Amino acid sequence: MGQSADITTRFLAGERAALARLISWAENGDGRFAAALAEVFDRVGRAWRVGITGPPGAGKSTLVNEMARLFRDAERTVGVLAVDPSSPFTGGALLGDRIRMEERTLDPGVFIRSMASRGSHGGLACASVDACDVMDAFGFDELLVETVGVGQAEHDIVSAADTVLVVLCPGAGDGIQAMKSGLLETADVLVVNKADQHGADRLISDLEEALELRGMAPDAWCPLVVSCSAGKAQGVEAVNAAIAQHRAYLAGERLERARAAMRAEQVQRVVGERLLAALWNERGYDRETERLLASAPSPHAAAEQALARILAQVDNIADNLEPSTGSQP
Repeated sequence: MGQSADITTRFLAGERAALARLISWAENGDGRFAAALAEVFDRVGRAWRVGITGPPGAGKSTLVNEMARLFRDAERTVGVLAVDPSSPFTGGALLGDRIRMEERTLDPGVFIRSMASRGSHGGLACASVDACDVMDAFGFDELLVETVGVGQAEHDIVSAADTVLVVLCPGAGDGIQAMKSGLLETADVLVVNKADQHGADRLISDLEEALELRGMAPDAWCPLVVSCSAGKAQGVEAVNAAIAQHRAYLAGERLERARAAMRAEQVQRVVGERLLAALWNERGYDRETERLLASAPSPHAAAEQALARILAQVDNIADNLEPSTGSQP
């Protein structure tokens, strides 16, 4: 029995060590992951995926901790993925996540995993979705995916969630930043955390006003604005209730369409990532970067030359894949 088959057998038997190994394979781009995921993919689709994003300092980790507690009180199992798109270490914010959720780690109904990009921004969204698929297949009821910031990588990650929470707090200009960065378009639920602080009511009012000014189709989901003080374990029930409301809205065909679109985007990301890896790294394009820069007037021009060369090879591959148009005997 190969190692991939052995891991999936242990995974299907409920071994958390096998779950952790599969997530590591996804994170590291291990070639064994695709075959292993294929063996368990028929179990994917049962969990509800909640993406939690927002600026640093908004209290996302504390909120995730309280959300997990409430889900466990309702006898729901929880998988938590804490994603740091910038740090290659397990310290800093990720270590803070672990400390804040220490009491959850002792609960057999909770699984917590940190994931860092290790300097590879391009593949982080794919790896995060893969990790969610693995935790989903393992049988968790709720998946909470927390990102550190609000950049493009975070947008890509939460786009694979069923429900997206954007967490903001008063006094930090979060409302203005949310409008500038497009977070209002991303959010299904806007959470004003630290609602006991000065300025919370104003932030809630600003968000509600901004949502009213958006042009939306009559049957479209209108993002909910809820407030809580997660650090004091106050009001988090409203957050989970808002998630349940959004889940009810998506039930049926809406959810099927949303998940189909997510899978289509996942295919495109995986193809793009693998294509770049194959053509850029394995075929030695990185070794020619200096030559391109030496002969091109600018980095953009060098990139255009490299892209033209890559596309020529892609066209050649596509031509070879074309079915024969010759006459049939």
